[in-house]
Amino acid sequence: MTRVEERDVVILGSGPAGLTAALYAARANLKPLVLKGVDAGGQLMLTTEVENYPGFPDAVLGPELMEKMEKQAARFDSELLHQEATRVDLSTRPFGIWSGDEEWRAQTLIIATGAKAKMLGLESERRLLGHGVSTCATCDGFFFRGQELLVVGGGDSAVEEALFLTRFATKVTVVHRRDTLRASKIMQDRAFANDKIEFLWDSVVEEVLGDGQVAGGRIRNARTGETRDVAAGGLFVAIGHTPNTALFEGQVEMAGGYIVVQEPTTKTSVEGVFAAGDVVDLIYRQAITAAGMGCQAAIDAERVLEGQGH
Repeated sequence: MTRVEERDVVILGSGPAGLTAALYAARANLKPLVLKGVDAGGQLMLTTEVENYPGFPDAVLGPELMEKMEKQAARFDSELLHQEATRVDLSTRPFGIWSGDEEWRAQTLIIATGAKAKMLGLESERRLLGHGVSTCATCDGFFFRGQELLVVGGGDSAVEEALFLTRFATKVTVVHRRDTLRASKIMQDRAFANDKIEFLWDSVVEEVLGDGQVAGGRIRNARTGETRDVAAGGLFVAIGHTPNTALFEGQVEMAGGYIVVQEPTTKTSVEGVFAAGDVVDLIYRQAITAAGMGCQAAIDAERVLEGQGH
């Protein structure tokens, strides 16, 4: 029987949370193993300009920022593998982690597998992602000053995005497939009171219009079947996020698919397992908050290992 390699720290995910955890764990001499996953680099790989990450006064491209983080982690003895964990066993320590038929054991595990923004599933949306199609108003709203915008969705996040975008846009049209919002009463009241926000009820986006840059949306009324083209400089998809946590189902405590941590730490319900970034955070979802949590997770893991005499 082949001996399975055991690690002090294994990190799943390579967005800002995973790579910051790797950097801190490596500098604590824990020689972390990072399984980067299929979508290595996380959601920042889908963004173009990042202007709100401290330390980059002239903005930085999302993929470039992730490349710098990865280089920094690798410089201090992190082993980064372009593989995805396909199975984990958190019932006994050291924990079991598998990628296909490869297996590792981990004294501590940091889960930083992130989340995916739910998309409309249109070819035109995919083509124009980062070129006027966005899933984050706080990240990208600033680029759309003086333009008319579309927001798709009807929950709290859609209304919040719409309200935020009125700071920059001349007009924000919310496209919602029902005839009432799902958003909380207070959010609805704010939106209805804002004269920059308009609503297209019972409507869906059939196609994002534009060649190389968003020019508008083709909107179909689900009740009448009529379509019309609405001009817009940007389209924000705000129909929710899905945390990448299916792998841990039934093994750590979760709420609504997100991993529950013991605030203010990153400890999960399983001793020795920590979680950071968008698998935990459904409120802020920023690169900087994910990086901060990654740092916390590495320090939490280091303290647990120290307490056990590693």
